[in-house]
Amino acid sequence: IRGEESGYKKNLFCIPKHYEEDLERIFIHHGLILDRTEHLARDIMQDMGSHHTVALCILKGGYKFFADLLDHIEAPNQNDNKSVPVTMDFVRIKSYC
Repeated sequence: IRGEESGYKKNLFCIPKHYEEDLERIFIHHGLILDRTEHLARDIMQDMGSHHTVALCILKGGYKFFADLLDHIEAPNQNDNKSVPVTMDFVRIKSYC
């Protein structure tokens, strides 16, 4: 996001009640994040080719992105004649702060 962009007004989105008072504007909407996630999955699949891929998720905050990314990686596997093996694992790290 460029510094001069002010984001989107929050009244353009369905926001859970418990977040309404904490939000002023939306900078990146969910649809854009999903689109970028799908493009990232395509790039990963193109780079990895038919090699076995190990996907590592850092818990706790990354699980939703991780699940969406793997869904996009696995979708071509289900629709094409080729299959790329994907193994997943999870790690939890502790902040240094």
